[in-house]
Amino acid sequence: MSNPSPFLQPSLAACPDGLAVLHLKRDLLTPTVLRTYDDEQLGYAEGKVTTTRYGNYPHTTLIGQPWGSQIKASLVDTGTRGRIGLHIGKGKKRKREGSSGNLRDGPAAIDDCIEPVAEHPSSPVVKNPEAAIPAPSGFCHLLPPTPEIWTASLPHRTQVVYTPDYSYILQRLRVTPGTSVIEAGAGSGSFTHAAARAVFNGYPTDNTRVDYDHSTQEHPMASSRAGRVWSFEFHEQRAQKLDAEIQEHGLESIVTVTHRDIYQDGFSLDRPSSNRSINASAVFLDLPAPWMALRHLTREFSSPLNPSVSVHLCTFSPCIEQVQRTVSDLRSLGWLEIEMVELSAHRIEVRRDRVGLQEEGLRGVNASPATVEEAIGRLREVEGRDRSYHHGMTSQSRAYDLAPEAAGEYVSKQQRLQNIRDAQTDRKLYKEGRLVHRSEPELKTHTSYLVFAILPRAWTDDDEREAHAQLRAGPAKEVNGANKPTSKRQMKREAKEQAGGNKDVEMKNEQQLDDE
Repeated sequence: MSNPSPFLQPSLAACPDGLAVLHLKRDLLTPTVLRTYDDEQLGYAEGKVTTTRYGNYPHTTLIGQPWGSQIKASLVDTGTRGRIGLHIGKGKKRKREGSSGNLRDGPAAIDDCIEPVAEHPSSPVVKNPEAAIPAPSGFCHLLPPTPEIWTASLPHRTQVVYTPDYSYILQRLRVTPGTSVIEAGAGSGSFTHAAARAVFNGYPTDNTRVDYDHSTQEHPMASSRAGRVWSFEFHEQRAQKLDAEIQEHGLESIVTVTHRDIYQDGFSLDRPSSNRSINASAVFLDLPAPWMALRHLTREFSSPLNPSVSVHLCTFSPCIEQVQRTVSDLRSLGWLEIEMVELSAHRIEVRRDRVGLQEEGLRGVNASPATVEEAIGRLREVEGRDRSYHHGMTSQSRAYDLAPEAAGEYVSKQQRLQNIRDAQTDRKLYKEGRLVHRSEPELKTHTSYLVFAILPRAWTDDDEREAHAQLRAGPAKEVNGANKPTSKRQMKREAKEQAGGNKDVEMKNEQQLDDE
């Protein structure tokens, strides 16, 4: 029985050997696989550690934490990395004076501090990892993997399809749970993960994946009508990398990655022994020349399309010349309702805009005078300090000449900023300031043209004859030689005529019709 995918059934907290995403700032997310052992063999005393520019995070501080938790950074001695690697012959050994027997005291203590993991013999692990010490600054948020978060954090092997695009594409392709989807040009796998979640309708009950080995015990969410994503990639290394990610993420029973040149070989599977055809009802082509793949998407011969339903198609092209060629070939091949769409989305940031000199030295605020009185008071203070410096006034004359606002005790800028920071703890900043919204100047997305089209269902001669027979028969049926009324209104009209103006009979007939 396969383990549930975190993209489809996320747990309540971060689990060992599971995928997690560290949210460092709005546009910086770092994915990592949580380990209880140092699988990278970096030799940290705290075990496996994810190092970032915003702090170091030992996995012992992440495992078991609920999703969305704020995790503080830890103090990690990054200068000791590689000591386990040095022990197994990657370099020279070093030993500090006065060693006390832990991992940081040199190679003599390494043999006593590490042992191989049973499931991973080549990965040594610290027997007793040191407890993580919180750092004075730095934190991150622990997020579960979702298609949206994965799109923002995945390693870019190619240009990716971002969330504004693939959400609209899946809606236009009418992808629902149980749908079979063809994806050509998988690339980095952004659309692949989103499509896998969209078609998920339970795990398959049979060996529908070509190279997937199920046990005899069924999955608790097994379904005989499970959705599938058939992903094709021309580049062999990218296909292998994506297939490895799909298996690591637990999506191998839903997504099948195939290395194939679909321009020449079409959408057939690598293993003909599979007892299941594709039967796709939605197609997404992210290719340099999508028109060259259209000749394989027909109703003839061994078609990968579902013959009983209409097929929806979308192409993803950055140039208008590609769109023109694609539309021309779509028309010649019988595709209908051809339409081109270009998406332009902007993220709206809503925040509190705080203005005033009391915000000086704080981050994310406008530390300029909010009123004329604040500006005048600050000018008088600066002017008073200038006079005191240049004219060497005594304390009595300074108090006489300066304005009342500047005649008090002199406060340095450092002390003033410290007073503002101290007062910040007693302020309710979420209520202060003016609520404003701003549109971000740039959107991180791949601008392309989306071409949509529909291929009608297969229509045979038998279907045509059956339709003509139903059309000639008509909706009316004969009852005792007379045409039966086609609506209740007509039946009431005839009952009223039969009553001959007798109100009691009319009411009785209407009551009988209503009871029917």
